[in-house]
Amino acid sequence: QVQLVESGGGLVQAGGSLRLSCAASVRIFSIYTMAWFRQAPGNEREFVAAAEWRSGGKFYADSVKGRFTISRDNAKNTVYLQMSSLKPEDTAVYYCAARPGDHTLNYDYWGQGTQVTVSS
Repeated sequence: QVQLVESGGGLVQAGGSLRLSCAASVRIFSIYTMAWFRQAPGNEREFVAAAEWRSGGKFYADSVKGRFTISRDNAKNTVYLQMSSLKPEDTAVYYCAARPGDHTLNYDYWGQGTQVTVSS
């Protein structure tokens, strides 16, 4: 069983920055690909970013490229999402996700989510 706990959400003005964290309780964090998804009210959950365990590759949704950066600290079992130049359309609940193996859009484990609100 993998438990994921997100933190770092909050209210920020447009153009501001936030850093989300996700701590994973897993025996071998390094073999899990970690990702962030988000869901805005009335919308489906969408992929934001992923950090693959094997290749070290990073993947981003087009809507966040150049503004968001995903990183992971395997020693701390933690993945981060640094969000900059935030826009009101980034407002959503952000979820951390994990899966053993390479990145796909299907993840096995999910956190409870953290709210990010960007005011205009």
